[in-house]
Amino acid sequence: MRKSFLFIVALFALLGASNAALAGTTATQSVSYQVTAINEISASGNPSALIVNSATPGSQPNAATDATTTFAVTTNSSNKKITGKIDTAMPANTSLKVTLTAPTGATSTGQVTLTASDQDLVTGISLLAESGKTISFEFSATLSAGIVSSASKTVTLTLADGS
Repeated sequence: MRKSFLFIVALFALLGASNAALAGTTATQSVSYQVTAINEISASGNPSALIVNSATPGSQPNAATDATTTFAVTTNSSNKKITGKIDTAMPANTSLKVTLTAPTGATSTGQVTLTASDQDLVTGISLLAESGKTISFEFSATLSAGIVSSASKTVTLTLADGS
């Protein structure tokens, strides 16, 4: 029994020595990390031309509409909003309106007449990543607008801090 015990002790001593001989040196690293504010918005493209070309007899001209474009938004922040504006004022007696479908948990302000100043379109945006949200445009003109030559406006959507 004593020989078995000595053999086991010698075996453990030998295995321990071989592990120590195989052990290498070590190195350590310090990995820094950070997540910064992510606030991104994009639009899918341009809507079709909005052409006012008909009216119901006895009424103002029918508005032209388009709801073929979408937007996507990603934010890891809270209390954001989407604002919209056009680059210059619309011609007299015409208007360009827009409606954005709100992402989950946010609120659309409904149909908004665009001007050269920022207008709130969606509020209460927090911690989300969604795409395929509909953008609806409506262009209208009264009879007083007369004939308006083809033109375009740049619509700017901005993801901004909520108020």
